[in-house]
Amino acid sequence: MKLIIGLGNPEARYTGTRHNVGFDVIDRLAAQFQAVFSSGKGKFHWTKINWRNTPIILLKPMTYMNLSGHAVIAAMNFWKIPRQDILAVCDDLNLPSGSLRLRAKGSAGGQNGLKHIIECLGSDEFARLRVGIRLDEQLPGPFSSFVLGKFSEEEKKTMEKILPLCSDAALDFAVNGIEHAMNRYNKSAV
Repeated sequence: MKLIIGLGNPEARYTGTRHNVGFDVIDRLAAQFQAVFSSGKGKFHWTKINWRNTPIILLKPMTYMNLSGHAVIAAMNFWKIPRQDILAVCDDLNLPSGSLRLRAKGSAGGQNGLKHIIECLGSDEFARLRVGIRLDEQLPGPFSSFVLGKFSEEEKKTMEKILPLCSDAALDFAVNGIEHAMNRYNKSAV
């Protein structure tokens, strides 16, 4: 069994914001499989899908982004899923909009949801899929206003192109592993 976690903020006011790209990927996967979310044994919503004989739990923490680790640990403990079988999907201000990057492990890179997961796990050895949200070479500031801001119409068009690739990359991770998914999707950009 694999666990794919989309990072975001749970309140409706954060829907459509750059920081909720992780939720967008998870919602897309759930819709693709006509799966419905339920409340979990912890602060998360979840649903289960099957892809190529692989059971996959899709998870959306119902904590704020900077406390995502609590939901991840609760889900891992409930389903007895080891670190190597999880993929965290999140926004990345360091990547240009329309790009994605898969990694087997690594630092949080300034992403507070990943940072809290690393703190709670006591390890950075879990896969992550970062979705680029930066508009140009110069990082906008203040960062919090930017990441919590809504996508512009142009950005929405870009996200409509990259989200299917992110969903495919997450499914590839679940079935074929992180190395295969990295080799196939890390060159992807729209």
